Amino acid sequence: MSFRTVFTAMTTLTSHTTSWHARQPIAFLILAVVAWFALYQTLDPVAEALVSSLPVDRSSHLGGALQFFFYDTPKVLMLLTGVVFVMGMINSYFTPERTRAMLAGRTEGVANVMAASLGIVTPFCSCSAVPLFIGFVQAGVPLGVTFSFLISAPMVNEVALTLLFGMFGWKVALLYMSLGLSVAIVAGWIIGRLKMDAYLEGWVRDMPRMAVQFEETGMTLADRIQGGFASVREIVGKVWPYILVGIAVGAGIHSYVPEDYMASFMGREAWWSVPLAVIIGVPLYSNAAGVIPIVQALLAKGAALGTVLAFMMSVIALSLPEMIILRKVLKIRLIATFIGVVATGILLVGYVFNAVL
Repeated sequence: MSFRTVFTAMTTLTSHTTSWHARQPIAFLILAVVAWFALYQTLDPVAEALVSSLPVDRSSHLGGALQFFFYDTPKVLMLLTGVVFVMGMINSYFTPERTRAMLAGRTEGVANVMAASLGIVTPFCSCSAVPLFIGFVQAGVPLGVTFSFLISAPMVNEVALTLLFGMFGWKVALLYMSLGLSVAIVAGWIIGRLKMDAYLEGWVRDMPRMAVQFEETGMTLADRIQGGFASVREIVGKVWPYILVGIAVGAGIHSYVPEDYMASFMGREAWWSVPLAVIIGVPLYSNAAGVIPIVQALLAKGAALGTVLAFMMSVIALSLPEMIILRKVLKIRLIATFIGVVATGILLVGYVFNAVL
């Protein structure tokens, strides 16, 4: 049975629960949490049983790769589904209109911190960079503040933090969030200090400014639960192919790459490994859900944490497709400045992680 079939069945089941969660939303949430944790506990034995049922030796490279894939695929999908559902409910409070209203009229510094922090709880990715950018400019949000948000939203989002927590623990997730927010805040502040508004495309710079208005929607808990379901259908339905590819690559690395091989060129001793990881990551395109399983496998083979996280951050925050999208609203000099400032911040994050962990 394909994942698409399973996903379709899940969304069909979701539609049948609508009337129940509308009548008893609190009871629905409690039962959903219990069911999620009960199912999560079965992942490891089910993965082992699946491998045992196949004509492969569990101790072989192929057996290890299959166990990795059978275990990590549902694990990552369950973590992602749970977090996206919760954040879908929370995101009902942070619509694009409310986000612009919160940032409009704020002074730099405080606004950079607010913008980077809002990036954690807002479901925006590189594909929405241009409309968000235009909306922020029209709302009068300073350029540097806008960049703090655009850096933070894809890089330090709920998906990245949850998967890091699930795979590496709260210390790594918290350190990543702290340093990632620091990159977004400082990079946005620097770009704002450089006064580069002249390097916006003319049609963007000349757009009339709009008064920002926001009205409360009066949503009920049942409405927010429905918003969580909608987020799961939209986000998980969009990123699951990246997850499967990422886990498949991770499974191959986990089973076929010799132990400690990665330490030779991605270890702490190789000072050049962090900039090399950033250079390799920029042309690629993925998201946290797809790249974190690869990070997990690289670490198991001796790569340094700072190096692989620098690789991950460059893939997410400096992807070539996002730069192409932003070229519609930014001139080359501003894009180059953006890349240079953010890449410098990512390099610092990589070296800090390698130094302290």
